[in-house]
Amino acid sequence: MNITQTVVRVLDESLSLNGRSATFTRDTVLLGAIPELDSMAVVSLITTLEEQFGLVVDDDDINGATFATVGSLADFVSSKLAA
Repeated sequence: MNITQTVVRVLDESLSLNGRSATFTRDTVLLGAIPELDSMAVVSLITTLEEQFGLVVDDDDINGATFATVGSLADFVSSKLAA
């Protein structure tokens, strides 16, 4: 499983980007660059990531740096899976 590709797919589906994520790379900025990624969308995205990857995200795990880029979000998922 390619975690980055799966994260991009989850972003596209959760944020209803309608395929706009096709050009996303690990360096693609998320927070502040994608209007659909507001506070409510973050909650939905976290829930979807938990379901997709079978992980649990604690409130203490979440900060702005986690959602800074596609790469930082994929790295966060990877670290949760390794734990």
